[in-house]
Amino acid sequence: MRKGSYNKALLNAAVGLKPDNMNIEIFDIAGIPLYNGDVESEGTPTAVIEFKNKIAEADALLIATPEYNCSIPGVLKNAIDWASRPPASSPFNKKPVGIIGASSGLMGTVRAQMHLRQIAALMNMYTMNRPEVLITKAHEKFDRDGKLTDENTAKHIRKFLSALAEWAIKFKK
Repeated sequence: MRKGSYNKALLNAAVGLKPDNMNIEIFDIAGIPLYNGDVESEGTPTAVIEFKNKIAEADALLIATPEYNCSIPGVLKNAIDWASRPPASSPFNKKPVGIIGASSGLMGTVRAQMHLRQIAALMNMYTMNRPEVLITKAHEKFDRDGKLTDENTAKHIRKFLSALAEWAIKFKK
């Protein structure tokens, strides 16, 4: 959500690095309110309906996550919680997903990605296992404007996105 987010920059880089057979649409989860069952019982907020519709329409999901305290950020978990309701009609069910992340640290977002994989398994999503994108020292790979400057990282993202396109085709309904 922050303006200088490496993960937002990573998603923007993915848009420019995607294969020709792929379209990437970025959905900003900042407008999704905190999950509250009382609010849900009064009617699902518009931002949540839009989010759920985008998930349902997608052939696959690409989730970029930072790592906060060895896990995913609360705003991402909150968006997942909203979209998973009600469980019987969750748009996550049987949805292919690729997970990527960037961090200024030395471990990238490995722990957050592992936690997100646990959540995705509960949602009955088909998480692509490999290749992985765990960008370390992101401050050395993106410039001040959020542009990816590291060619090896760009090659790896291209490989990941090609694999995700193939992964999505395996599960196309």
